[in-house]
Amino acid sequence: MKRTDAEWRTCFEQCVAEYGKMINKVCYMYATDMENYNDLRQEVLLNVWQGLDGFENRAKMSTWIYRVSLNTCITYSNKERKHSAHDNLDDNLYFCDDSQEHLNMLREMYQLINNLNRLDKAIILLWLDEMPYDEIAAIMGISRNNVASHLRRAKEKLSNMANS
Repeated sequence: MKRTDAEWRTCFEQCVAEYGKMINKVCYMYATDMENYNDLRQEVLLNVWQGLDGFENRAKMSTWIYRVSLNTCITYSNKERKHSAHDNLDDNLYFCDDSQEHLNMLREMYQLINNLNRLDKAIILLWLDEMPYDEIAAIMGISRNNVASHLRRAKEKLSNMANS
Protein backbone atom coordinates (compact mmCIF):
# COMPACT_ATOMS: atom_id res chain seq x y z
CA MET A 1 0.00 0.00 0.00
CA LYS A 2 1.41 3.36 -1.02
CA ARG A 3 1.70 6.06 1.64
CA THR A 4 0.43 9.58 1.13
CA ASP A 5 2.75 12.58 1.42
CA ALA A 6 1.19 13.40 4.78
CA GLU A 7 1.86 9.86 6.04
CA TRP A 8 5.51 10.08 4.89
CA ARG A 9 5.91 13.43 6.59
CA THR A 10 4.37 12.09 9.82
CA CYS A 11 6.60 9.01 9.77
CA PHE A 12 9.70 11.13 9.17
CA GLU A 13 8.75 13.61 11.92
CA GLN A 14 8.26 10.73 14.36
CA CYS A 15 11.70 9.35 13.47
CA VAL A 16 13.34 12.73 14.03
CA ALA A 17 11.49 13.23 17.31
CA GLU A 18 12.43 9.81 18.62
CA TYR A 19 15.97 9.48 17.25
CA GLY A 20 17.05 13.11 16.79
CA LYS A 21 19.40 13.13 19.78
CA MET A 22 21.08 9.98 18.52
CA ILE A 23 21.54 11.56 15.08
CA ASN A 24 22.91 14.73 16.70
CA LYS A 25 25.42 12.76 18.73
CA VAL A 26 26.73 10.80 15.76
CA CYS A 27 27.05 13.99 13.70
CA TYR A 28 28.81 15.74 16.57
CA MET A 29 31.42 13.00 16.78
CA TYR A 30 32.29 13.26 13.10
CA ALA A 31 32.00 17.03 12.60
CA THR A 32 34.99 19.33 12.52
CA ASP A 33 33.11 22.55 13.27
CA MET A 34 29.57 23.88 13.59
CA GLU A 35 29.09 24.36 9.85
CA ASN A 36 30.30 20.81 9.20
CA TYR A 37 27.98 19.51 11.96
CA ASN A 38 24.98 21.22 10.36
CA ASP A 39 25.93 19.84 6.93
CA LEU A 40 26.31 16.32 8.34
CA ARG A 41 23.01 16.49 10.19
CA GLN A 42 21.22 17.75 7.10
CA GLU A 43 22.79 14.96 5.02
CA VAL A 44 21.74 12.31 7.57
CA LEU A 45 18.18 13.64 7.70
CA LEU A 46 18.03 13.65 3.90
CA ASN A 47 19.27 10.05 3.78
CA VAL A 48 16.74 8.99 6.41
CA TRP A 49 13.94 10.70 4.45
CA GLN A 50 15.02 9.08 1.18
CA GLY A 51 15.56 5.69 2.78
CA LEU A 52 12.25 5.41 4.64
CA ASP A 53 10.61 3.91 1.57
CA GLY A 54 13.17 1.09 1.55
CA PHE A 55 13.03 0.35 5.28
CA GLU A 56 11.66 -3.16 5.55
CA ASN A 57 11.49 -3.71 9.33
CA ARG A 58 14.17 -6.43 9.16
CA ALA A 59 15.96 -4.53 11.92
CA LYS A 60 14.75 -2.13 14.59
CA MET A 61 14.20 1.42 13.40
CA SER A 62 16.89 2.63 15.83
CA THR A 63 19.41 0.20 14.32
CA TRP A 64 18.59 1.35 10.82
CA ILE A 65 18.81 5.05 11.69
CA TYR A 66 22.10 4.52 13.53
CA ARG A 67 23.50 2.76 10.49
CA VAL A 68 22.29 5.51 8.15
CA SER A 69 23.79 8.14 10.47
CA LEU A 70 27.15 6.40 10.80
CA ASN A 71 27.44 5.54 7.12
CA THR A 72 26.54 9.09 6.11
CA CYS A 73 29.05 10.63 8.52
CA ILE A 74 31.85 8.22 7.61
CA THR A 75 31.27 8.72 3.89
CA TYR A 76 31.15 12.48 4.34
CA SER A 77 34.33 12.40 6.46
CA ASN A 78 36.11 10.31 3.85
CA LYS A 79 35.21 12.91 1.21
CA GLU A 80 36.29 15.83 3.37
CA ARG A 81 39.47 14.22 4.78
CA LYS A 82 39.86 16.99 7.28
CA HIS A 83 39.53 15.78 10.84
CA SER A 84 40.23 18.34 13.49
CA ALA A 85 39.27 18.92 17.11
CA HIS A 86 35.76 20.04 18.00
CA ASP A 87 36.88 23.48 19.14
CA ASN A 88 33.85 25.22 17.67
CA LEU A 89 31.42 22.54 18.86
CA ASP A 90 32.22 22.57 22.56
CA ASP A 91 29.30 24.79 23.50
CA ASN A 92 26.85 23.01 21.25
CA LEU A 93 26.18 19.62 22.82
CA TYR A 94 22.59 19.62 21.57
CA PHE A 95 21.89 16.13 22.76
CA CYS A 96 22.47 16.92 26.44
CA ASP A 97 20.29 18.69 28.97
CA ASP A 98 22.53 18.45 31.98
CA SER A 99 24.59 20.26 34.58
CA GLN A 100 27.71 22.21 33.60
CA GLU A 101 29.94 19.70 35.40
CA HIS A 102 28.38 16.82 33.50
CA LEU A 103 28.70 18.73 30.21
CA ASN A 104 32.39 19.33 30.91
CA MET A 105 32.91 15.63 31.53
CA LEU A 106 31.05 14.80 28.32
CA ARG A 107 33.17 17.26 26.36
CA GLU A 108 36.34 15.66 27.67
CA MET A 109 35.04 12.16 26.94
CA TYR A 110 34.00 13.05 23.39
CA GLN A 111 37.32 14.75 22.73
CA LEU A 112 39.08 11.53 23.74
CA ILE A 113 36.71 9.42 21.64
CA ASN A 114 37.33 11.69 18.67
CA ASN A 115 40.99 10.56 18.73
CA LEU A 116 39.96 6.96 17.96
CA ASN A 117 39.80 5.61 14.42
CA ARG A 118 36.41 5.77 12.70
CA LEU A 119 35.43 2.15 13.39
CA ASP A 120 36.36 2.24 17.08
CA LYS A 121 34.67 5.62 17.46
CA ALA A 122 31.43 4.25 16.01
CA ILE A 123 31.57 1.11 18.18
CA ILE A 124 32.19 3.12 21.35
CA LEU A 125 29.26 5.43 20.53
CA LEU A 126 26.95 2.47 20.07
CA TRP A 127 28.21 0.85 23.27
CA LEU A 128 27.68 4.10 25.20
CA ASP A 129 24.10 4.04 23.97
CA GLU A 130 23.85 0.62 25.64
CA MET A 131 23.35 -1.24 22.39
CA PRO A 132 23.84 -5.00 22.71
CA TYR A 133 26.87 -6.49 20.95
CA ASP A 134 24.66 -8.28 18.42
CA GLU A 135 22.98 -5.02 17.44
CA ILE A 136 26.33 -3.21 17.19
CA ALA A 137 27.53 -6.04 14.95
CA ALA A 138 24.44 -5.66 12.73
CA ILE A 139 24.89 -1.89 12.47
CA MET A 140 28.61 -2.10 11.74
CA GLY A 141 28.46 -5.14 9.49
CA ILE A 142 31.03 -7.09 11.53
CA SER A 143 30.88 -10.15 13.77
CA ARG A 144 29.94 -10.03 17.45
CA ASN A 145 33.45 -11.22 18.38
CA ASN A 146 34.97 -8.46 16.27
CA VAL A 147 32.80 -5.94 18.14
CA ALA A 148 34.09 -7.28 21.47
CA SER A 149 37.72 -7.05 20.32
CA HIS A 150 37.38 -3.52 18.97
CA LEU A 151 35.53 -2.42 22.08
CA ARG A 152 38.16 -3.85 24.41
CA ARG A 153 41.00 -2.17 22.48
CA ALA A 154 39.10 1.13 22.24
CA LYS A 155 38.48 1.16 26.01
CA GLU A 156 42.18 0.52 26.61
CA LYS A 157 43.14 3.36 24.26
CA LEU A 158 40.67 5.73 25.95
CA SER A 159 41.94 4.76 29.39
CA ASN A 160 45.54 5.37 28.34
CA MET A 161 44.66 8.72 26.79
CA ALA A 162 42.71 9.81 29.87
CA ASN A 163 45.58 8.86 32.20
CA SER A 164 48.29 10.59 30.19
